Amino acid sequence: MKRLFVVATMGLSVIALSTGAEAKGCIKGAILGGIAGHYAGHGVLGALGGCAVGRHLANEQAARQAQQPVPQQGR
Repeated sequence: MKRLFVVATMGLSVIALSTGAEAKGCIKGAILGGIAGHYAGHGVLGALGGCAVGRHLANEQAARQAQQPVPQQGR
């Protein structure tokens, strides 16, 4: 029963906290954070923290890509 609750909580938190482009960073972070948290005895907290960090890093990467100038084609 506890395992079902943990899985349901993680699934709902991933769905609630992620949107479009940010989902990739959240899912990757939640997986890694959940694994690390599992070994520390706090799987759900690790997944939630991993999701937050993953989203932050994905947003930073998107901002860096948006700032890069588009190369002009030479004639």
